[in-house]
Amino acid sequence: MKISLSGIKPTSTPHIGNHLGMIMPAIELQNQYDCRYFIADYHAMTTIHNAEKMREYSYGIAAYFLAFGLDPKKCVFYRQSDLPQVCELTWLLSCVTSMGLLERAHAWKAAKDRGSEGCEPHGLFAYPVLMAADILIHDADVVPVGKDQIQHVEMTRDMAERFNFIYGNTLHLPTAIVSEQLHTIPGLDGRKMSKSYDNTINLMLPPKKLKQQIMSIVTDSTPIDQPKDHENCNVFALYKLFATPPQIEELTQNYKTPGFGYGHAKLALLQRLTELTEAPRKIYDDYMAHPDTIEDILRDGAARASTKMNEVLHRARKAVGYR
Repeated sequence: MKISLSGIKPTSTPHIGNHLGMIMPAIELQNQYDCRYFIADYHAMTTIHNAEKMREYSYGIAAYFLAFGLDPKKCVFYRQSDLPQVCELTWLLSCVTSMGLLERAHAWKAAKDRGSEGCEPHGLFAYPVLMAADILIHDADVVPVGKDQIQHVEMTRDMAERFNFIYGNTLHLPTAIVSEQLHTIPGLDGRKMSKSYDNTINLMLPPKKLKQQIMSIVTDSTPIDQPKDHENCNVFALYKLFATPPQIEELTQNYKTPGFGYGHAKLALLQRLTELTEAPRKIYDDYMAHPDTIEDILRDGAARASTKMNEVLHRARKAVGYR
């Protein structure tokens, strides 16, 4: 069975963009591939410098995946920092990876555009190498990504090809699986939903806080007694991502009806999200109340992940001349 690898940084509670763009598509693959999922807490160190937050967010990511259907018996689910083998492979890759390749990474180019490259940590610059090691140390065949993350897989292939050119056929080249179904998911302000824009909607927030987020979605100033343009409405764009065709049609007609306001549309979105997350929320809250259970699952996953990781690292060490 082919190996699929997915990782997510524990830098906050997952938002709708993470949920639709990465988490659910990745979980759906667990019946088709030998799936490896990891909490990328090494990667999170580029922005999280608080030990308590790191633990809290890591548990939150684990609980979220488990609440929405990840089955740790069907896949390998682990925490990145429990397996330092990936750090050794990162160094081996770093020694064959050019500065020019890393300077083309989107995150580094964004830092240069901001003029902040001189203040950024080395971890941000070297980020693509660690990401490549995450993928290559599992002999991953496929990596499910969004369109904006294709570069990560392409750079991984570049590093593996360079290593293989120098040391012989050692590392397996992965292929990206790109979802064409989802377009950019709008945030509270209409821009792409992103933690960096502080415009996210987090499904596992307490109900009152979730309502506050939904009610703060930016809309136009069309009076309540006039029909609304659903096609260009942020609320409608989010609603249709979670609703059935009949529900979408009903809300479309409501938008065309005088007296139906954006507040009504926001409440319809809130109701739909509440319905869909009622059962997962209970599972999520239970896991968060029992972190020892999460630890047991992650440690078991790390033990199973280590078999393949040790195999690949042994090949790489032997190729470069280490014992």
